[in-house]
Amino acid sequence: MESPIEQTSTVQTSLKPKQKFEGKVMKTSLQGAILDIGEKVPGFLHISQVINIGNPDAVVKNLEDVIKVGDTVSVWVRRVLKDHVELTMREPLGLEWREIQPEMVLHGKIVRLETFGVFVELGAERPGLVHVSEISHNYVKVPAEVVRIGDEVDVKVLEVDRRKKQIKLSMKALQEAPEPEEAEQKRPARKSKAKKEVEVETPVEEVIPDPTFMEIALRQAMDRAEKRKPQTANRIKRAKDLESEQDDIFDRTLKGKQNQD
Repeated sequence: MESPIEQTSTVQTSLKPKQKFEGKVMKTSLQGAILDIGEKVPGFLHISQVINIGNPDAVVKNLEDVIKVGDTVSVWVRRVLKDHVELTMREPLGLEWREIQPEMVLHGKIVRLETFGVFVELGAERPGLVHVSEISHNYVKVPAEVVRIGDEVDVKVLEVDRRKKQIKLSMKALQEAPEPEEAEQKRPARKSKAKKEVEVETPVEEVIPDPTFMEIALRQAMDRAEKRKPQTANRIKRAKDLESEQDDIFDRTLKGKQNQD
């Protein structure tokens, strides 16, 4: 006959995390509740793992506001310990971060399309991303050309960043690569953005050097002299007329004096 310890050990080996049970509440306390899940070991449901079905996001402060002795609730196994099983009312993720490793092949559903790629639901905390360049070996301009929301796809894990909680996936890694010539033919030719340069022959203009300071000063002096020409001519004429008049006066004076003698 097996001892109680041997029976407990045997029972515990059959329990695994994420197993689902319909448990009956046998006892409640401030810390949580004891549930009968049909096994030889009791199940303990901590108050932090209790959810209000009507308001799942609300924090449960009083256990009996949500569950009471005699209630039957759906629970999942969190951890299997030596003397009891820890339970939760929160449905566990299908895939934990610690379980996801590069090179794994997973099956998921496309839940979002973006111009840069598609998001695939894997059952983890967050969807994984298949970049547009990892959808197919052939050129894909936008994901909507080849996939739709709701499509179920097989993907290969390329990289897992647990700190940022990002999963990089690939669809083409599970596809047979086409022959190099075939892939090149299906890839559209890139349009050259460079415009053809049009050569226009422009006439050669005569380059006239800028005048020096001395040339500018000389030109300004010549311009001033040119403007003063009429004034200078008038002064010369007036001077000549005055000189002629003075000569006449001198001649008349001389002749008058001679007549007196």
